[in-house]
Amino acid sequence: MAEYLGVRVDVASNDPEHREFLEHAGQGRFVLQQCRDCGRLRYPIGNACPFCRSLQWWWEAVSGRGTIYSYQIVAHGIHPAFRTITPYPVVLVELDEQRGVPGEHDGLRVLGMLVDEHGRPEDEERTGIGLRVQVDFADLGDGLALPRFRLSSETPEHPVWRFDDRQGQRP
Repeated sequence: MAEYLGVRVDVASNDPEHREFLEHAGQGRFVLQQCRDCGRLRYPIGNACPFCRSLQWWWEAVSGRGTIYSYQIVAHGIHPAFRTITPYPVVLVELDEQRGVPGEHDGLRVLGMLVDEHGRPEDEERTGIGLRVQVDFADLGDGLALPRFRLSSETPEHPVWRFDDRQGQRP
């Protein structure tokens, strides 16, 4: 049985795309949908390409490397299973693939939890916009895994920004 944080993970039978996404992750592959017509990658998973509205696509493996574009520290887990790991960071990662597409300020951005090398939520003090990350997978069982991210040793391209609520400014 597939589960995460002790909670059963069920993927609806009428949602084969999400099951395939988790199955690829279970094989250690981070994949996204790529449009057969315009060639652009997309996230989140959906039926039609948001760029050209094509319904034709395939799975394309991506590196899983990128930069934290934004983040939120979840201080109060709504689902009881998440309450035991709060606070935890959820990051919006701009992947290296497709930066600046379709326009200068656009990019391929995906959401995930930021974890340390042991799979535990990363410390808030170590989380910041501009840090480099790489994909990591949480084994759910039944051949499924959940993509998430962990910090990489790569040097950030720009100065790292962190919210400091003690001073309301950059630390």
